[in-house]
Amino acid sequence: MSTTLKVGALFEQLRDLLELQRVPGTDGLERVVTGADVSSPGLALAGFVARFPAERMQVFGETEVTYLRSLDPVTRRENLQKFFSYPFPCLFVTKGLELPVEVVEEAIKFEVPILRSTLKTNEFYSRAKPWLEDTFAPQTTLHGSLADVYGVGVLFVGQSGIGKSECVLDLVERGHRLVADDLVFVRKRGNDILLGRGHELQRHYMEIRGVGLVDIPAIFGIRAVRQQKRIEVVVELVEWQEGAEAERTGLDGLTTDILGVPLPRITILLNPGKNITVVAEVIAMHHLLKWSGIDPAERFNAALIKQMRGKSEIQRILREDHE
Repeated sequence: MSTTLKVGALFEQLRDLLELQRVPGTDGLERVVTGADVSSPGLALAGFVARFPAERMQVFGETEVTYLRSLDPVTRRENLQKFFSYPFPCLFVTKGLELPVEVVEEAIKFEVPILRSTLKTNEFYSRAKPWLEDTFAPQTTLHGSLADVYGVGVLFVGQSGIGKSECVLDLVERGHRLVADDLVFVRKRGNDILLGRGHELQRHYMEIRGVGLVDIPAIFGIRAVRQQKRIEVVVELVEWQEGAEAERTGLDGLTTDILGVPLPRITILLNPGKNITVVAEVIAMHHLLKWSGIDPAERFNAALIKQMRGKSEIQRILREDHE
């Protein structure tokens, strides 16, 4: 799910953070921002637009304004007309700089909003980029329950009513932490980090069938919850059926894809008497062990192969001696 934001809404949300003011006369607040990229126009101000990223928000700093002032009025007007003819969402101006009159006139003509910031250019970028990357990060919603188990973000998924919430409730009672129940908002950071959180209104309430809504921090304390957590393992709860097969060694690890990020997926077959809470704790500790470079399944497999090769070598020697 991609995020879009109108320039007007962007201006309202960033007004204080970036110390913004609208340049009088400029309009176009209905223009749509579709991505987090913001950059300076570079050679586009000199008329070379072959590689101009027209979908990005643009920034004029002291370098750009000084360059424009160095041009003769006719050339400045021609270059600005070509620049503003591209459908970029808006133009930021840093350091509270006063612009050449042609900049404002062409912006008005092409209905491009100009937002002036009092911040220095480097400070502007350092404040704007984290906010923009977070706001426009790829995101989705998942039906499941997310818990922090020994510092590992474990996402429980499965059909409705199978016991995801009850499993997480048991984990909370054992000292682990609830992140989100029933509906998990997932946002991608960087290339491979998925952060999960709950809905603002529903956050840290759990629906336990037969009981109703349970306020986790009110019952277990504020230490029983956290606002968000990186998702590292997906645990799928499945009803046990005759003939169902489960992973026995862990050598053939399965994965599931969320927002283009592959995550290890473990399927747990539910049958009477199985302690899912303890299994979930072992899954988290097993993940920490593998993250530290120790893979028990690989170790066992390597030892088994070594022993088999050793026996084969002994049998070969015995055959040669017999001959």
